[in-house]
Amino acid sequence: MANLRDVAEQAGVHTSTASRALDPDHSQMVGAKTRARVVQAAEELGYRANQVARGLRKGRTGAIGVVIADMGNPFLPPIIRGMAGSLRELGMIALVAETEDDPGVLEKALLDLLDRKVDAIITTAVHLTDRPLITEINKTIPVVLAVRTFLDGSFHAVTHDDALGGAMAARHLCSLGHTRLAELSGPDDVSSFVGRSRGAKSAIDESDQPVTHRVAVGTHPTTAEGHRLMTEILEQGFVPTAVFAHNDLMAVGAIDALGQAGLSCPGDVSVVGYNDSPMTDRLNPPLTTVRFASYEIGSRAAKLAGSLLDDPDQPVASYSLTPDFVERASTARLAD
Repeated sequence: MANLRDVAEQAGVHTSTASRALDPDHSQMVGAKTRARVVQAAEELGYRANQVARGLRKGRTGAIGVVIADMGNPFLPPIIRGMAGSLRELGMIALVAETEDDPGVLEKALLDLLDRKVDAIITTAVHLTDRPLITEINKTIPVVLAVRTFLDGSFHAVTHDDALGGAMAARHLCSLGHTRLAELSGPDDVSSFVGRSRGAKSAIDESDQPVTHRVAVGTHPTTAEGHRLMTEILEQGFVPTAVFAHNDLMAVGAIDALGQAGLSCPGDVSVVGYNDSPMTDRLNPPLTTVRFASYEIGSRAAKLAGSLLDDPDQPVASYSLTPDFVERASTARLAD
């Protein structure tokens, strides 16, 4: 395999000149003709720069640690794709770890990434109780919170206006005349679900008509948990005319449970999900949901992490993206 000295010899330049010519950060220090000659020599010899050595000279590895909660949640791949695309533009790569939404696994994943000398960490998996852990990690390398945060703006974060999204869902159901609402909430120690609950309650309180509102809090935002919570509500004798599930997976589970109880969606019960995950428009019925800007959140989080490497002392940046409401066939006006 050709090395830098081979390239320099073929181009007729000093090794240091060849190094600068092939380094995007320093190539402007070499004349255009010389640079072109070095690049041509590198291509002819099949030379590839040693990115590890270059990174060590800069005190970096070129890797960003990415910690996510659940690989099985379909709204996460677009987030990871957004991160990967922006990191690629920055000449960096992502090392991805999954926690299965377990705080104990989160700690291990973060420490493992530190051992691998990543330059920064982006995590979508924090619970509100993880603040001390994230505070300690942030003392060592920059941490960016994506999707989930600690609600007070104390960390660099790129999130989604969950309170507005929750309000959109509840307002839609109330506007259709529904007065018996069930809310299937995700874990109450996760900022996303706290925000969605607050938004829904605010919209219900502002409704022009009295609304009976039953909330069931889940332990994991999964299809199985949505089914379990919906089944429990029905078994307790509360039959809603509408359901707001805190994510699309829980909504799918709720629709399944309603069907098993002999109730149709939306004929008997309207259902709203959250995230607009891939394929929700192909469900039967297609799911009304709140669209989460997954790709953009991932992209912005990666760019923010990259900027922190060049300016680690910049003021805390917190971005909240605006949701969109997507009305489909899983909701309908309450029959008279």
